[in-house]
Amino acid sequence: MSETVQTEKEFTIEMIPEPENIEEVIFSLMVNPNLSTINYFNDFTDQNISPESIGNSDTDETGLFDLDNNGHAMAMSTHAFHHHLESDPQKATEILISRATRKMLCFGALPTAVSALLYHINVADPNGGLIASGAKKGLENAAQKFNLQISDRKIRFDNFSEHGIVPPTIIVSMMAQVADKEKITTHTFKKKGNHIFLIGKTRDDVNSSEYLEFFHGISDSPLPAFDINEEIGIQKALKRLNEEKLIESASPVGKGGLFFTLLRAAIPNNLGFDITTDAETRMDAFLFGESMGRIIVGVNPGLEEEFVDVMTETKIPFFTLGHVTKGEIRVDDESFGYIDKMTVGV
Repeated sequence: MSETVQTEKEFTIEMIPEPENIEEVIFSLMVNPNLSTINYFNDFTDQNISPESIGNSDTDETGLFDLDNNGHAMAMSTHAFHHHLESDPQKATEILISRATRKMLCFGALPTAVSALLYHINVADPNGGLIASGAKKGLENAAQKFNLQISDRKIRFDNFSEHGIVPPTIIVSMMAQVADKEKITTHTFKKKGNHIFLIGKTRDDVNSSEYLEFFHGISDSPLPAFDINEEIGIQKALKRLNEEKLIESASPVGKGGLFFTLLRAAIPNNLGFDITTDAETRMDAFLFGESMGRIIVGVNPGLEEEFVDVMTETKIPFFTLGHVTKGEIRVDDESFGYIDKMTVGV
């Protein structure tokens, strides 16, 4: 692994050698705690976790809570981001809120409110005010674009001078409405033979990814590719697919990129996946890049024609990725074994 740290102005993907062994990348990243699907602080205490204290839902990051006895429920999730808050706080904040909104819509919930807290701003540094101002613009712009109410806006000033530099971090909590919790769409693959599609553009982009930072040792790179207007179109298409019940699972491409998003979808039901990468995109960027505006959906073969018709009508790019298997993991006809050997550390 390279220990070279590039600056944002200098960095391009061409500086990163394409890995010769994808399996080496996969199993190197599997020990990264940021890619764990089940965390709960890694349960380091001796106390058992009470199931009643946790939102009961079939998802890896979103909690589902009953509001009444008629099936109405509330969904809630929390997300944090520190990449480039100092250099581009508006875009970083918009990315975080877009990510949280996309996650809720994949779940089948309607995002309604967002709460944002900005942490670790150095009040002695003039740049602190610029970070706060940019984050405010990003919060307000994203809330307006996605029709969200802003429930809280606070800056927490922390001084950790004795412990070294702590990067400014923004944390958002999002609440969403669930009309009928029995009809939610979850991230998990449901059954062998379902087709897998990728909605959104593929790009040669590994910026600010776990792959770039953890595998290559490069912690300073630009923000991932992001266009808030593209995000709006994708999210509208997702809402329609859910309303017309054309998808059985949906998951935004997140930490670890497409491969680890697929893995998180496969693990709960001990299923696998057989996919083909995009020949026009670098394999490492395709599998491990974290560019925004991409969603993986599972489609019943009997509904594929209707799904394709809707997606064609929306004019949103989509890509036939592959299909759900009984448990084997295959990429471009190369087998990486079965799902049971992929669960260590994930």
